[in-house]
Amino acid sequence: MRLLIVEDEKRLALSLAKGLTAEGYAVDVVHDGLEGLHRASEWPYDLVVLDIMLPGMNGYRVCSALRAAGNDVPILMLTAKDGEYDEAEGLDTGADDYLTKPFSYVVLVARIRALLRRRTTGGGTPVIEVGELRLDTGARRVLRQDTEVPLTAKEFAVLEQLALRAGEVVSKAEILEHVWDFAYEGDPNIVEVYVSALRRKLGTGLIRTVRGAGYRLEAPR
Repeated sequence: MRLLIVEDEKRLALSLAKGLTAEGYAVDVVHDGLEGLHRASEWPYDLVVLDIMLPGMNGYRVCSALRAAGNDVPILMLTAKDGEYDEAEGLDTGADDYLTKPFSYVVLVARIRALLRRRTTGGGTPVIEVGELRLDTGARRVLRQDTEVPLTAKEFAVLEQLALRAGEVVSKAEILEHVWDFAYEGDPNIVEVYVSALRRKLGTGLIRTVRGAGYRLEAPR
């Protein structure tokens, strides 16, 4: 999943980005409200972590503008403010959740996972099933025939993108867009490296290469 952090406290923003990247998310960071609005409007993010007190444009206005444009990306607001009126204003402008600084990083990750789970499953179970393959997106676990297959965070993220569109062809560009961050300028063939690793762990017949188009996850038999 690809996340956008809009936070003007640079140390906090970079710390959050580092931690969330280790969790397997692709993370982009901007420090200005106007840039945050532009980035969230132009790119298909799965979730936005949005501070309220921002230069250029505050978080309330960014959130309101995104909703007015029909953008339904989940938004988790962060703020140094507290009090029920601040929280109410944030939720009234269209935010999905609200966290007051200082906050626990563990709680932040749990809130992010809950919002993503709600978005991808419509509020139901966070388990994606493709034949004998089961991905628990909340616990970040993969089972095949009830046997857990250990994956790295990036391997899980690549597999998740394929599983969400099982049976369809997913291009390298689409995988890069959701699993690696906006600033990634390395070799796009890095996707092949992770697909090869998944094949070694899950079996060679699970992920098919569609020449010139991308990859397709097929239900194991």
